[in-house]
Amino acid sequence: MASKKEERERLRRERLAAEQAATSDERRRLILGYFVAGLLGAAVLVGIVVAIVAGGGGGGEEQEANEAAGIDPNSGMVPVSLPPDEREGTPPPAVEQADLELAAEAADCELKLDLEDEGNTHLKPNQKLPDYATSPPASGNHYPEPLADGAYLEYPELGNFLHSMEHGRIEIHYDPKLPEDDQLALKGLFDEDPQAMLLFPNPDMPYAVAATAWTNLIGCKQYTPEVIDAIRAFRDVFRGQGPETVGL
Repeated sequence: MASKKEERERLRRERLAAEQAATSDERRRLILGYFVAGLLGAAVLVGIVVAIVAGGGGGGEEQEANEAAGIDPNSGMVPVSLPPDEREGTPPPAVEQADLELAAEAADCELKLDLEDEGNTHLKPNQKLPDYATSPPASGNHYPEPLADGAYLEYPELGNFLHSMEHGRIEIHYDPKLPEDDQLALKGLFDEDPQAMLLFPNPDMPYAVAATAWTNLIGCKQYTPEVIDAIRAFRDVFRGQGPETVGL
């Protein structure tokens, strides 16, 4: 029969063995947990990589559409609700008349040059715009965010594209009822040299085609092939001539 001392020693050994076994089980569970967490982390990483690759490195179809429309997000805001004009324009013919006044006369367009500067104060967002002296306006108080350079399929917010002119931009406006072929001719003119240019339909003007720069305007009651030279000459004279030449 074992003595009390031997019995205590036996119980102590059994307790130590049980504790060691429990510790080993806990260690195995911990290692398994780390392994599972590692697998989950790797899966998340793979998912991120796949998403980036699927998105073309950031941009995809939206980026392609903006590039086709000549939209430069570095030049101003790009409203998500304003669709880009990614149509392929008709390449314009060679220049026949580069003189602005003669080109405007040949196209039967009126020139309004050196108009009064109506101000360039930045209004609060959504603040009511003033009444401008011309349509389309060629200067005046406007919203803080300029519209990004590019071609658009819908009429933008006036307070934003007016700000773009302050930055030396040229803006080509056309009646949205203009035939598709004429619209594509204007898009081709835009595509020829899109830097610091905007193109969009404008239902709120008395012209078929117009172009504006800060305090300057050319308006054409109807579209004819001669309009291309007139707008081109207007562009070449006034681009970069705003009171703030930003990004040029």
